[in-house]
Amino acid sequence: MLTRRNFMICTGAGLGAMLIAPRMVFASVESDQRFVFVIQRGAADGLNTVVPYADPAYASLRGALAIDPASAIRLDGTFALHPSLVETARMYAAGQALFVHAVASPYRDRSHFDGQNVLETGGLAPYQTKDGWLNRLVSMLPASRANAIAFAPTIPLALRGRAQVTSYAPSALPQAPDDLLARVSQLYADDPQLHGLWTSAMDARELAADAGARQDPASLGKLAASFLVKSDGPRIAMIETGGWDTHSAQNGRLGAQLKALDTMTAAMRDGLGEHWENTTVVVATEFGRMAAANGTGGTDHGTASAAMVFGGHVEGGRVLADWPGLGPSSLYQGRDLRPTLGLDSLIASVAGETFGLDPAHVRATLFPQSATGPALTGLVRV
Repeated sequence: MLTRRNFMICTGAGLGAMLIAPRMVFASVESDQRFVFVIQRGAADGLNTVVPYADPAYASLRGALAIDPASAIRLDGTFALHPSLVETARMYAAGQALFVHAVASPYRDRSHFDGQNVLETGGLAPYQTKDGWLNRLVSMLPASRANAIAFAPTIPLALRGRAQVTSYAPSALPQAPDDLLARVSQLYADDPQLHGLWTSAMDARELAADAGARQDPASLGKLAASFLVKSDGPRIAMIETGGWDTHSAQNGRLGAQLKALDTMTAAMRDGLGEHWENTTVVVATEFGRMAAANGTGGTDHGTASAAMVFGGHVEGGRVLADWPGLGPSSLYQGRDLRPTLGLDSLIASVAGETFGLDPAHVRATLFPQSATGPALTGLVRV
């Protein structure tokens, strides 16, 4: 709740630059492994991200939106990457990226808010579950060091729950001078409510000291890495990306979105250095786009999409897909890519293998209502 006292703190000269998360408290996890969840808010178009160029129906469904196989980055005899994903392709070639296609959460309608709620809570239906699966993952791990942070202005639903977590976002406001910080620290030294909040904010500011305050994709990736490389830093993180709702003018907009994602993940990889070997990144969206293009140069809300998994110990260099095809009889409800793999199963398997936990137990904890069906294994080297 924003009280008058909190408001006065945040509006002090320059203080907004470091008090973006006034309730900053780190959860603790003992592990040298890192797990990052990147959410693509807005329903990312998996068919033009990991392109099924060999499917005979793809080009006719997409028309002018179809990605030209000659310009795409071929992965195998069936799939290719969007040409904007240059660094992603390099990770794939190095065995550090894999893609999972025709994947979806249990949600089957087309509301962004409801779909994101199901994706982040791990439930079967919107608003059925109150906490987030990523917070439940934090609770499964032994506590000993600072952990669990969202690089967002507020804590996303996936990280909300019983385990204490935090959020941090860069600000374009100028940094406050050290003298002012010292005065405020002295002012709150004996305040039972604000002393802990201020101390936590200062701890986060110190962790981010070398990353700068810019909000471009490269800076965001570098910022995330600057937290994750610290010996006393977080081990679980979440990054929000928006702008994936491409109802019109999709080709240019999706290309820019994918280039930004490519730049951000590459900057995170480079910033992590040797710790990239102990890092797993999962990229997923609430649902996909309609298989056919619409009349405004875009695509409408669909069902299945493509997820991505990156990391130095990912069993990459492959595309996992029980491909349903794009022919008229194969489409879900006659319009969407049919889901054949569960996003819940993918996330649980990757998280479990990253931290050396039993994936079945992880799935039962993170996604208790959908903990049945085939499990995906062998995604991360243990």
